Amino acid sequence: MNRGRLLKKQATIFSVELEDGKILECVARKNLKKDGLFVGDFVFVDEYNSICKLDKRKNILIRPPVANIDKMFIVVAPIPKPDLYTVDKMLLFCAVNDIVPVVCINKKDLDEQYCKKIESVYKKIAKTVIISTKDSSFEKLKKLIDGVCVLAGQSAVGKSSIINALKGSEVAKVDTFSKKVERGKQTTRTVELYQFGQNRYLADTAGFSKLDESLLNLEVNEVKSYYPEFLEFAQNCKYKSCLHTNDRDCAVCEAVKNGKISQERYQNYKKLIEVLQSLKKF
Repeated sequence: MNRGRLLKKQATIFSVELEDGKILECVARKNLKKDGLFVGDFVFVDEYNSICKLDKRKNILIRPPVANIDKMFIVVAPIPKPDLYTVDKMLLFCAVNDIVPVVCINKKDLDEQYCKKIESVYKKIAKTVIISTKDSSFEKLKKLIDGVCVLAGQSAVGKSSIINALKGSEVAKVDTFSKKVERGKQTTRTVELYQFGQNRYLADTAGFSKLDESLLNLEVNEVKSYYPEFLEFAQNCKYKSCLHTNDRDCAVCEAVKNGKISQERYQNYKKLIEVLQSLKKF
């Protein structure tokens, strides 16, 4: 058997890159359901070019459907309006699953000031880059590709355009944007890892509108430890068990009032706590 990485999944056909660099078109054995194999998976291929075994995974993301992720580029743009609650959940997912997050703020040519505003919220939380495929600024992103990387974000934020700009050709179909409903029309159907050199991959993935909170697999009292901006103030809270959702004797709440912590990030945190608490009731 030969070991390789699954680069592309389309219907029942899988493209697998073997460890010697050779790429094979494979099918999966019946004992491996097609929905059980994800792009990024390490698999074993037999002499008949059949995938016969799945290797152990580092992590997995259902939407976008990629396994063994090393880095996630969370793409936002001035248009469509960013869903920063989902961005915060994706950052939390990265922290829990040992994934390096990069907040990629695209389409700076549309509203650079707004892009800088988003950057100001996240630059202390994660690596941030402001780019546009209209100029060479997207090259900043290319330098950050290392291991298996995914572009994740709402439809029409420009993920496929970024792929095309980085590859220098039209390899991915570009999303369109509906002004009427202010959201993107999904165009990406096939998930594929594009190669940018040895052990450097970038996945073009279907856009997401949400990340189910249940996938975070966190207890309510664990969430606060994944908000680095809380840490320096939390030690001054009266109670060690403080969830930072009540003004009374809470140094984090005070920091929010004084503008030392992003009001929007904090409101997203409170919303997440409420959702997780409601999930625990069932």
